[in-house]
Amino acid sequence: MKNFILLLLFLNIISCTSVKKHNQFRETLIAPEKLHHDVDFAYRKLQELHPDLYAYISKERLHTQFDSLKATIREPLKPNAFYQKLAPVIAKVKQGHLRLYSYEKWLTKQETKKLKNKKGLWSRFNFIVDGDRIFVLDNADKIPNMEVGTELLKINDESVSEMLNRYKVYVNSDGYNTTFQKYYMAKAWPKFFTLEKGNLDSVKLQTRLLQKTNEFFLTNETKSKTEKKAERKEVKTKENLQKNKDYNAKTKSYNRDITFKGKDSSIAVMTIKSFSGYRSKKFYKESFEKLRKNNCKALIIDMRNNFGGSLSEINNLYSYLAHEKFQFIKDIEVTSGKSMYHADYFKHFSIIGKPFAVALYPFYFIVTTFSNKNKDGRHYLRNNTIFTLKNPKKTAFTGKVYVLINGGSFSAASILPSKLKNDQLAFLVGEETGGANDGTVAGRYATEQLPNSKLKLPIGLMLIQPDINFTHTQRGVLPDLTIIPTLQENLQKKDVQMEALMAEIEKNLN
Repeated sequence: MKNFILLLLFLNIISCTSVKKHNQFRETLIAPEKLHHDVDFAYRKLQELHPDLYAYISKERLHTQFDSLKATIREPLKPNAFYQKLAPVIAKVKQGHLRLYSYEKWLTKQETKKLKNKKGLWSRFNFIVDGDRIFVLDNADKIPNMEVGTELLKINDESVSEMLNRYKVYVNSDGYNTTFQKYYMAKAWPKFFTLEKGNLDSVKLQTRLLQKTNEFFLTNETKSKTEKKAERKEVKTKENLQKNKDYNAKTKSYNRDITFKGKDSSIAVMTIKSFSGYRSKKFYKESFEKLRKNNCKALIIDMRNNFGGSLSEINNLYSYLAHEKFQFIKDIEVTSGKSMYHADYFKHFSIIGKPFAVALYPFYFIVTTFSNKNKDGRHYLRNNTIFTLKNPKKTAFTGKVYVLINGGSFSAASILPSKLKNDQLAFLVGEETGGANDGTVAGRYATEQLPNSKLKLPIGLMLIQPDINFTHTQRGVLPDLTIIPTLQENLQKKDVQMEALMAEIEKNLN
């Protein structure tokens, strides 16, 4: 017991030293020539590993962007000051999954414990970003002065519009669509703010509601014992009741759900907020059995504000919508037969599982080696059993399918509607998706750390494309019926897209 206590004490000292050393580096100035080397390193790794680097920008233009960046770096910079220069250049590649990460501050155990007991400065709200303006969309805790519809004008005397414009250059969508950024920024701006300003206990806000301006301090309050106990009880209860719906404790809602509307429950609404992959097979199996039992005539799949997730899950969902044998995605393209060796293999294992990961690595290496194939001078991964030719499920839906999409439909939530539209299996309603119609680079990643600034650059290794006739528009998936809600309709929680769609379906059924 004595030796065990000494070991824990030793590990704690090492951990504290590591945190201190890491945070000190954030304030270290790095020489220009070393930063030039990091720029070259990042560009070289993109060329080596990214399979669709020049889809939306020419090789010559991208080369010029990196060269021009080096010319602007004449003085030593701290890691995050360098991030502010390099990240916008990475964003010009216009691949939504490709994003440089800043050098984050590490927290001590005491700081981490303190944060866990806090409610969160911004996480208690949902926001809407409209151009360069931010509005409160949800205030579940009914915090004073932050009513729904409140516009944030200034944070600690800094203009919100200037802050947003500073952050927007770090974010890119797939290609030339303009719908993704506002949905992403609505969720991400608090993270950018925290990375820039740190974990603050309070902020001074200037807001406006109904033409009235207000100034006050928003405080990061501490959770009471009653609140912490209620949180634990709620998560436990929800997860036990509906595991296959995948309960999200942060949003206090399910990632998947199905409800029935209309006369005789003949219209089903399947809401999917994230393709998490968790227990999804059971959910779809039970849901489509219910559709058949209820003799449903129409199915609405709501994929709005779904940032994507599991490719296997959307492949499985498509099998319940297909009418004939199908291949869901084309062969996955990679840059070379060696690129998958760079994948973040150990990232998916816990500390306890790391020794097993080391033991299994030779098998992973062999499988990776034999999974490559060459075709017409290009490199592909062999389609495994998940993505080979498939038959529709026996309980596949044969009625009319409608899909709701918007700019927050990204990655897997763009691939699925793209395939459904191409195969004429669904009628799409809403707004152009944030993800590309013709595919995206994602799947497995190689996280490259820049040698001098220590910034991290995760690079997607796999070009994933639905098995469709490509549109070559360099845009998102376009709806068959475009309905874009106004700012006021969103703030009033008026779902004009669903209302219009339900009216159309009811008319057709009648």
